[in-house]
Amino acid sequence: MTAYIIADVRVTDPVAYEVYKSLTPDAIARNGGRFLSRGGETAVLEGEWQPNRIVILEFPDVATAKAFYDSPEYRKAREARRDAADFKMIVVEGL
Repeated sequence: MTAYIIADVRVTDPVAYEVYKSLTPDAIARNGGRFLSRGGETAVLEGEWQPNRIVILEFPDVATAKAFYDSPEYRKAREARRDAADFKMIVVEGL
């Protein structure tokens, strides 16, 4: 079943975040995923949520999404963003 990683990202260091952004496409592709959204315009339709930068990734299943998160390639990217952004990230099964 398809799975989606959804991240709400508050960038705190734009220069350092660019390094993270340069590392993620390869890490995602190597682990069977693809970008669906990468920081496009958002609009709140209901509720109090004030999203920052929203990123949505698609993977074949939850296990593959978790493997991506724990992969050596993405660990390197996460290290690069450690002081560059605050992340809230979930994985959710699709239909």
